[in-house]
Amino acid sequence: MTNHSETTGPFESNDISGQEPPSGPTEHATQVTLRTPAELADALPYLLGYRPEDSMVLVALHDHAGRGRFGGRARLGIPANDEDWEAAARQLARGLVTGSERRGGRPERMVAYVCQEPGPGESGRDVKRRLERLAHLMRTECGSLDVPVIEALCISDGRFWSYCCPVEGCCPADGSPMGLPGTSVLAAAATYAGIQVRGTLRELRARLQPWETTAALEQEIALDAVGMSVVPRMLDEGSRLEVAEETIALAERIIRRYATATPVSGTHPADVRDDDLLADDEAATLILGLQDRTTRDKAAAWMEGDEAGPALRLWRALARRCVGPYGEHAAAPLTLAGWVAWSTGDELEAREALAMALAADPDYLFARLLHQACNEGLDPEAVRRCLRAERAEHTPTRPTPPAPQPALAEPPQAPPLAPEADPQQSDQHAEPGSRKGGQRRRRVRGEGDDGRHTARAKRDRRRPADSRPRTPATDATGPGTRGPAATRTRAAAPGDATPGGVPSDSRQPEADG
Repeated sequence: MTNHSETTGPFESNDISGQEPPSGPTEHATQVTLRTPAELADALPYLLGYRPEDSMVLVALHDHAGRGRFGGRARLGIPANDEDWEAAARQLARGLVTGSERRGGRPERMVAYVCQEPGPGESGRDVKRRLERLAHLMRTECGSLDVPVIEALCISDGRFWSYCCPVEGCCPADGSPMGLPGTSVLAAAATYAGIQVRGTLRELRARLQPWETTAALEQEIALDAVGMSVVPRMLDEGSRLEVAEETIALAERIIRRYATATPVSGTHPADVRDDDLLADDEAATLILGLQDRTTRDKAAAWMEGDEAGPALRLWRALARRCVGPYGEHAAAPLTLAGWVAWSTGDELEAREALAMALAADPDYLFARLLHQACNEGLDPEAVRRCLRAERAEHTPTRPTPPAPQPALAEPPQAPPLAPEADPQQSDQHAEPGSRKGGQRRRRVRGEGDDGRHTARAKRDRRRPADSRPRTPATDATGPGTRGPAATRTRAAAPGDATPGGVPSDSRQPEADG
């Protein structure tokens, strides 16, 4: 238990990015020591990278040289029905402990948070009382895993309360006020490191949610109109590939358009600018075209470098255009947005976008695989390698021009005479226009004294030139040949080897359409 009349044990925070920290401090790592419940409460937005709302949070602590070091974090939304609290607490505790064990470090202790703003006619103190059972369940579930919770805090209405203080009258009944944002030692260290705390998850989701304005009706009309022409073509095997090529070409044009757009400050003005640069019919064409899994996988290749930023903006804009009855279609652009965010290091937006994709279509396999991989802390480079290989495989290569001949090149030498050829060489390697046929006839004429061979040779000499039988060796299309036709066929077979890395679900049966 924590004695709030004294300082708590020191907890160093060398991980304010939301990822599992390294096993030891690096040479240039900035260490911040948190000693009081107030500092722990103020640290939560920096530990998560955003300000949580309606959230239950667990933060793992690892012992390192006699000090507590922050480890992994886990967050769930507080269930509206209190009957689901026990299951949510169990899922949160077991998920964090097993995830930490998978990374090689089981936590020794936990810090628990419950965060919720007061409802109508409710105060922060009322929230603290109402969520006390939830905090107790979180402590119980962690204790059942032999990981004690050393501090449990409730944050509401700009104040915090502790559920672990054993001293009567130590903590004010109305809670202790939170410090002003950006005034703590941890806030200063985060600013020095160039790390910014975002707003709330609600603000992040607003960038990905469908329109609810009057413009949504016009976009729905455009989706209906484009669907009348595009969907039948997608269902036709003869024109499906053509629709895919048109979709990728249109997406590439809009990504270039976004890349050259005038920058604006602020997330909302930037989203408004992107919406203005995307016409309703263009958005409808892309939304419907991306329902094809092969097309979606090709679009996922815009994941790094200068292409990643404009591509992420496009996928956000398309997710906002999945209005009305087209809400399920948002699974494709939301998954692409989550993938690009994860590939570029933004795990927060990646998890939220992928969770929203699964909410739109729970059976969307690509989103489920990426969401699981992101939550387990896997490296996205394996997926990037696979997509790079797929992109290189489908990129057409230009023919190499022939090398220029020297000005004083000697004329080519005549081929050797037939008697100098190797008698053991197979006729299958003869090129068109070679003299293999002549060699064969000379060998026939020189075979022993058999009269039958001599008579056959005479008949061949009397046969007209246009009736000469063709030699099979001059046909370069047979098996085992080295003719140019066989070479072209071999080079045009891109599916000889499967690229390494995590396989794309486009090669597997999937119910996401």
